[in-house]
Amino acid sequence: MIGERRIVLEPREVPLGGVRGMNVLRVLPHRNLPTIGAWCFLDRFGPADTRMRVEPHPHIGLQTVTWPLVGEIRHRDSLGSDVDLRRGQLNLMTAGNGISHSEYSIGDEPIPLDALQLWVVLPDGARRGPGGFERHTDLPQVALQAAEGTVATATVVLGEFAGVTSPATVHTPIVGAEIVVPAGTGIRLPLRPEWEHALLLVEGDAIVATHDLARNDMLYLGDSRDAVEVSSVQGALLFLIGGEPFADEIVMWWNFAGRDHDEIVEARTEWEAASDRFGVVEGHDVRIPAPPLPDVRLMPRGRRI
Repeated sequence: MIGERRIVLEPREVPLGGVRGMNVLRVLPHRNLPTIGAWCFLDRFGPADTRMRVEPHPHIGLQTVTWPLVGEIRHRDSLGSDVDLRRGQLNLMTAGNGISHSEYSIGDEPIPLDALQLWVVLPDGARRGPGGFERHTDLPQVALQAAEGTVATATVVLGEFAGVTSPATVHTPIVGAEIVVPAGTGIRLPLRPEWEHALLLVEGDAIVATHDLARNDMLYLGDSRDAVEVSSVQGALLFLIGGEPFADEIVMWWNFAGRDHDEIVEARTEWEAASDRFGVVEGHDVRIPAPPLPDVRLMPRGRRI
Protein backbone atom coordinates (compact mmCIF):
# COMPACT_ATOMS: atom_id res chain seq x y z
CA MET A 1 0.00 0.00 0.00
CA ILE A 2 1.11 3.57 -0.70
CA GLY A 3 -0.83 5.17 2.14
CA GLU A 4 -2.61 8.51 2.30
CA ARG A 5 -0.81 11.42 0.67
CA ARG A 6 -1.56 15.09 0.14
CA ILE A 7 0.99 16.29 -2.39
CA VAL A 8 0.41 19.13 -4.87
CA LEU A 9 1.61 18.43 -8.41
CA GLU A 10 2.00 21.84 -10.04
CA PRO A 11 1.76 22.12 -13.84
CA ARG A 12 4.68 23.17 -16.00
CA GLU A 13 4.44 24.97 -19.33
CA VAL A 14 5.70 22.91 -22.25
CA PRO A 15 6.18 24.39 -25.75
CA LEU A 16 5.10 21.88 -28.37
CA GLY A 17 6.56 24.06 -31.09
CA GLY A 18 7.08 23.10 -34.72
CA VAL A 19 3.97 22.74 -36.86
CA ARG A 20 1.85 22.58 -33.73
CA GLY A 21 2.90 25.98 -32.43
CA MET A 22 1.17 25.61 -29.05
CA ASN A 23 2.08 25.74 -25.40
CA VAL A 24 0.44 23.29 -23.01
CA LEU A 25 0.34 22.82 -19.25
CA ARG A 26 1.67 19.39 -18.28
CA VAL A 27 0.88 17.89 -14.89
CA LEU A 28 1.78 14.24 -15.48
CA PRO A 29 4.26 12.58 -15.66
CA HIS A 30 5.75 14.31 -12.64
CA ARG A 31 9.45 13.99 -11.84
CA ASN A 32 8.57 12.04 -8.69
CA LEU A 33 5.49 10.23 -9.94
CA PRO A 34 5.42 8.60 -13.40
CA THR A 35 1.91 7.11 -13.09
CA ILE A 36 -1.28 7.42 -11.07
CA GLY A 37 -3.00 4.10 -11.54
CA ALA A 38 -2.46 3.48 -15.24
CA TRP A 39 -2.65 7.21 -16.05
CA CYS A 40 0.78 8.23 -17.35
CA PHE A 41 0.20 11.65 -18.95
CA LEU A 42 -2.02 14.71 -18.47
CA ASP A 43 -1.86 17.88 -20.57
CA ARG A 44 -4.17 20.87 -20.71
CA PHE A 45 -4.07 22.84 -23.95
CA GLY A 46 -5.82 26.18 -23.52
CA PRO A 47 -7.81 28.16 -22.81
CA ALA A 48 -6.62 30.12 -25.82
CA ASP A 49 -7.69 31.41 -29.20
CA THR A 50 -5.60 29.21 -31.45
CA ARG A 51 -5.44 27.36 -34.75
CA MET A 52 -4.55 23.83 -33.75
CA ARG A 53 -2.73 21.75 -36.34
CA VAL A 54 -1.28 18.52 -34.92
CA GLU A 55 -0.12 16.63 -37.99
CA PRO A 56 -0.01 12.80 -38.11
CA HIS A 57 2.19 11.29 -35.41
CA PRO A 58 2.54 7.80 -33.93
CA HIS A 59 1.74 6.11 -30.62
CA ILE A 60 2.46 2.71 -29.10
CA GLY A 61 1.55 1.06 -25.81
CA LEU A 62 -1.11 3.49 -24.59
CA GLN A 63 -4.62 4.91 -24.93
CA THR A 64 -5.23 8.60 -25.63
CA VAL A 65 -8.17 10.21 -23.84
CA THR A 66 -9.31 13.54 -25.31
CA TRP A 67 -11.79 15.51 -23.18
CA PRO A 68 -12.71 18.91 -24.71
CA LEU A 69 -13.78 21.81 -22.51
CA VAL A 70 -14.26 24.53 -25.14
CA GLY A 71 -14.25 24.35 -28.95
CA GLU A 72 -14.27 21.50 -31.46
CA ILE A 73 -11.47 19.15 -32.48
CA ARG A 74 -11.29 17.02 -35.63
CA HIS A 75 -9.67 13.62 -35.13
CA ARG A 76 -8.37 11.49 -38.00
CA ASP A 77 -6.40 8.28 -37.64
CA SER A 78 -4.79 5.41 -39.54
CA LEU A 79 -7.86 3.22 -38.92
CA GLY A 80 -9.94 5.53 -41.11
CA SER A 81 -11.69 7.37 -38.27
CA ASP A 82 -12.69 10.96 -39.07
CA VAL A 83 -14.83 12.61 -36.36
CA ASP A 84 -15.45 16.00 -34.78
CA LEU A 85 -15.39 16.17 -30.99
CA ARG A 86 -17.02 18.72 -28.72
CA ARG A 87 -17.82 19.36 -25.05
CA GLY A 88 -19.19 16.37 -23.14
CA GLN A 89 -17.90 13.81 -25.65
CA LEU A 90 -15.01 11.38 -25.34
CA ASN A 91 -12.46 10.32 -27.93
CA LEU A 92 -10.63 7.17 -26.86
CA MET A 93 -7.88 5.86 -29.13
CA THR A 94 -6.07 2.62 -28.31
CA ALA A 95 -2.60 2.53 -29.85
CA GLY A 96 -1.78 -1.11 -29.13
CA ASN A 97 1.26 -2.08 -31.19
CA GLY A 98 1.04 1.04 -33.34
CA ILE A 99 -1.31 3.73 -34.63
CA SER A 100 -1.05 7.27 -35.99
CA HIS A 101 -3.47 10.19 -35.87
CA SER A 102 -3.91 13.92 -36.34
CA GLU A 103 -5.87 16.58 -34.44
CA TYR A 104 -7.08 19.87 -35.95
CA SER A 105 -9.25 22.66 -34.63
CA ILE A 106 -12.35 23.26 -36.77
CA GLY A 107 -11.99 25.93 -39.47
CA ASP A 108 -9.03 27.88 -40.81
CA GLU A 109 -9.05 30.72 -38.26
CA PRO A 110 -8.08 30.70 -34.57
CA ILE A 111 -10.94 29.60 -32.33
CA PRO A 112 -11.43 29.39 -28.55
CA LEU A 113 -10.01 26.02 -27.55
CA ASP A 114 -9.51 24.27 -24.23
CA ALA A 115 -9.17 20.54 -23.56
CA LEU A 116 -7.57 17.88 -21.42
CA GLN A 117 -5.57 15.15 -23.08
CA LEU A 118 -4.57 12.16 -21.02
CA TRP A 119 -2.78 8.89 -21.71
CA VAL A 120 -3.37 5.51 -20.13
CA VAL A 121 -0.50 3.00 -20.27
CA LEU A 122 -1.56 -0.43 -21.52
CA PRO A 123 -0.71 -3.71 -19.79
CA ASP A 124 1.14 -6.47 -21.63
CA GLY A 125 -1.95 -8.19 -22.99
CA ALA A 126 -3.21 -5.06 -24.76
CA ARG A 127 -0.06 -3.18 -25.67
CA ARG A 128 0.92 -5.70 -28.33
CA GLY A 129 -2.61 -5.92 -29.72
CA PRO A 130 -4.40 -4.06 -32.51
CA GLY A 131 -5.28 -0.38 -32.42
CA GLY A 132 -8.80 0.89 -31.93
CA PHE A 133 -10.90 4.04 -31.78
CA GLU A 134 -14.11 4.86 -29.89
CA ARG A 135 -16.25 7.98 -29.68
CA HIS A 136 -18.71 8.21 -26.80
CA THR A 137 -21.34 10.94 -26.81
CA ASP A 138 -23.56 9.70 -23.95
CA LEU A 139 -21.57 9.12 -20.77
CA PRO A 140 -23.16 8.13 -17.44
CA GLN A 141 -23.52 10.59 -14.58
CA VAL A 142 -23.65 10.21 -10.82
CA ALA A 143 -25.40 12.57 -8.39
CA LEU A 144 -23.24 13.30 -5.34
CA GLN A 145 -25.25 14.34 -2.31
CA ALA A 146 -23.99 17.45 -0.57
CA ALA A 147 -23.19 17.79 3.11
CA GLU A 148 -23.95 21.48 2.52
CA GLY A 149 -25.19 23.30 -0.56
CA THR A 150 -26.65 21.54 -3.59
CA VAL A 151 -26.09 18.25 -5.37
CA ALA A 152 -22.80 17.85 -7.23
CA THR A 153 -22.47 15.82 -10.44
CA ALA A 154 -19.84 13.39 -11.69
CA THR A 155 -19.54 12.35 -15.34
CA VAL A 156 -17.83 8.95 -15.55
CA VAL A 157 -15.49 9.37 -18.52
CA LEU A 158 -13.43 6.21 -18.14
CA GLY A 159 -13.60 3.17 -15.90
CA GLU A 160 -15.74 2.98 -12.77
CA PHE A 161 -16.82 5.51 -10.18
CA ALA A 162 -19.36 5.23 -7.34
CA GLY A 163 -20.77 2.01 -8.77
CA VAL A 164 -21.28 3.45 -12.27
CA THR A 165 -19.20 2.32 -15.27
CA SER A 166 -18.29 4.20 -18.45
CA PRO A 167 -18.98 2.38 -21.76
CA ALA A 168 -15.43 3.11 -22.93
CA THR A 169 -12.99 0.19 -23.20
CA VAL A 170 -10.40 -0.14 -20.43
CA HIS A 171 -7.69 -2.71 -19.78
CA THR A 172 -6.84 -1.99 -16.12
CA PRO A 173 -8.90 -1.05 -13.04
CA ILE A 174 -9.20 2.72 -13.49
CA VAL A 175 -11.29 5.85 -13.02
CA GLY A 176 -11.47 9.13 -14.91
CA ALA A 177 -14.38 11.40 -13.95
CA GLU A 178 -15.32 15.06 -14.30
CA ILE A 179 -16.73 16.52 -11.07
CA VAL A 180 -18.91 19.65 -11.01
CA VAL A 181 -19.30 21.18 -7.54
CA PRO A 182 -21.84 24.05 -7.33
CA ALA A 183 -21.08 27.26 -5.46
CA GLY A 184 -21.37 26.99 -1.70
CA THR A 185 -21.29 23.19 -1.76
CA GLY A 186 -19.33 20.62 0.20
CA ILE A 187 -19.33 16.92 -0.72
CA ARG A 188 -17.73 13.70 0.38
CA LEU A 189 -16.29 12.22 -2.80
CA PRO A 190 -16.30 8.39 -2.64
CA LEU A 191 -13.03 6.60 -3.43
CA ARG A 192 -11.84 3.01 -3.56
CA PRO A 193 -9.24 2.59 -0.79
CA GLU A 194 -7.20 0.01 -2.76
CA TRP A 195 -6.71 2.54 -5.59
CA GLU A 196 -4.56 5.66 -5.71
CA HIS A 197 -6.25 8.91 -6.78
CA ALA A 198 -5.58 12.54 -7.68
CA LEU A 199 -7.84 15.55 -8.29
CA LEU A 200 -7.10 18.30 -10.84
CA LEU A 201 -8.74 21.70 -10.37
CA VAL A 202 -9.75 22.73 -13.89
CA GLU A 203 -11.79 25.86 -13.10
CA GLY A 204 -13.09 27.70 -10.06
CA ASP A 205 -11.99 27.26 -6.46
CA ALA A 206 -11.79 24.14 -4.33
CA ILE A 207 -10.57 22.89 -1.01
CA VAL A 208 -9.66 19.19 -1.22
CA ALA A 209 -8.66 17.29 1.92
CA THR A 210 -8.31 20.70 3.67
CA HIS A 211 -5.87 21.86 0.96
CA ASP A 212 -6.73 25.04 -1.00
CA LEU A 213 -6.01 24.24 -4.64
CA ALA A 214 -4.95 26.72 -7.32
CA ARG A 215 -6.28 26.41 -10.86
CA ASN A 216 -4.45 23.64 -12.80
CA ASP A 217 -2.96 22.17 -9.63
CA MET A 218 -3.44 18.46 -9.06
CA LEU A 219 -3.56 17.03 -5.53
CA TYR A 220 -2.18 13.51 -5.24
CA LEU A 221 -4.08 11.62 -2.54
CA GLY A 222 -2.27 8.27 -2.49
CA ASP A 223 -4.46 5.29 -1.58
CA SER A 224 -6.11 3.97 1.63
CA ARG A 225 -8.97 6.50 1.44
CA ASP A 226 -12.62 5.57 1.10
CA ALA A 227 -13.58 9.23 0.51
CA VAL A 228 -12.20 12.76 0.34
CA GLU A 229 -13.84 16.04 1.40
CA VAL A 230 -14.27 18.60 -1.41
CA SER A 231 -15.82 22.06 -1.06
CA SER A 232 -16.11 25.20 -3.17
CA VAL A 233 -17.16 28.79 -2.51
CA GLN A 234 -17.70 30.00 -6.09
CA GLY A 235 -18.10 26.63 -7.79
CA ALA A 236 -15.55 24.21 -9.20
CA LEU A 237 -14.84 21.93 -12.14
CA LEU A 238 -12.45 19.11 -11.23
CA PHE A 239 -11.15 16.00 -12.93
CA LEU A 240 -10.55 12.84 -10.90
CA ILE A 241 -8.03 10.25 -12.03
CA GLY A 242 -6.99 7.05 -10.30
CA GLY A 243 -6.88 3.32 -10.34
CA GLU A 244 -5.00 0.26 -9.22
CA PRO A 245 -1.28 1.17 -9.00
CA PHE A 246 0.39 0.10 -12.25
CA ALA A 247 2.77 -2.76 -11.55
CA ASP A 248 5.23 -2.44 -14.45
CA GLU A 249 7.93 0.19 -14.83
CA ILE A 250 7.56 1.99 -18.15
CA VAL A 251 9.84 3.90 -20.48
CA MET A 252 8.11 6.94 -21.99
CA TRP A 253 9.71 8.87 -24.82
CA TRP A 254 8.00 11.20 -27.28
CA ASN A 255 4.63 9.53 -28.04
CA PHE A 256 5.67 6.02 -27.07
CA ALA A 257 5.10 3.99 -23.89
CA GLY A 258 7.27 0.89 -23.75
CA ARG A 259 9.14 -1.24 -21.27
CA ASP A 260 12.75 -0.74 -22.36
CA HIS A 261 15.07 1.31 -24.55
CA ASP A 262 15.18 -1.18 -27.43
CA GLU A 263 11.40 -1.17 -27.81
CA ILE A 264 11.41 2.63 -28.17
CA VAL A 265 14.26 2.56 -30.69
CA GLU A 266 12.42 -0.02 -32.79
CA ALA A 267 9.21 2.04 -32.85
CA ARG A 268 11.07 5.22 -33.78
CA THR A 269 12.94 3.46 -36.59
CA GLU A 270 9.72 2.07 -38.05
CA TRP A 271 7.97 5.45 -37.91
CA GLU A 272 10.86 7.15 -39.68
CA ALA A 273 10.84 4.38 -42.31
CA ALA A 274 7.06 4.87 -42.84
CA SER A 275 6.47 1.19 -42.15
CA ASP A 276 3.02 -0.38 -42.26
CA ARG A 277 3.06 -0.65 -38.47
CA PHE A 278 1.64 2.88 -38.04
CA GLY A 279 -0.51 3.05 -41.16
CA VAL A 280 -1.43 6.26 -42.98
CA VAL A 281 -3.73 9.11 -41.94
CA GLU A 282 -5.60 10.12 -45.08
CA GLY A 283 -5.87 13.77 -46.08
CA HIS A 284 -2.37 14.88 -45.01
CA ASP A 285 0.70 15.74 -47.04
CA VAL A 286 3.07 15.99 -44.08
CA ARG A 287 3.61 14.17 -40.82
CA ILE A 288 5.63 14.90 -37.70
CA PRO A 289 9.16 13.46 -37.79
CA ALA A 290 10.52 11.73 -34.71
CA PRO A 291 12.99 13.78 -32.67
CA PRO A 292 16.53 12.44 -32.24
CA LEU A 293 17.07 9.97 -29.46
CA PRO A 294 19.25 11.06 -26.52
CA ASP A 295 22.84 9.87 -26.34
CA VAL A 296 22.09 7.81 -23.25
CA ARG A 297 20.07 4.64 -22.84
CA LEU A 298 16.43 5.33 -21.94
CA MET A 299 15.52 4.06 -18.49
CA PRO A 300 12.26 3.79 -16.55
CA ARG A 301 11.44 6.72 -14.32
CA GLY A 302 10.91 5.35 -10.85
CA ARG A 303 8.30 6.45 -8.33
CA ARG A 304 9.64 8.63 -5.52
CA ILE A 305 6.34 9.34 -3.78
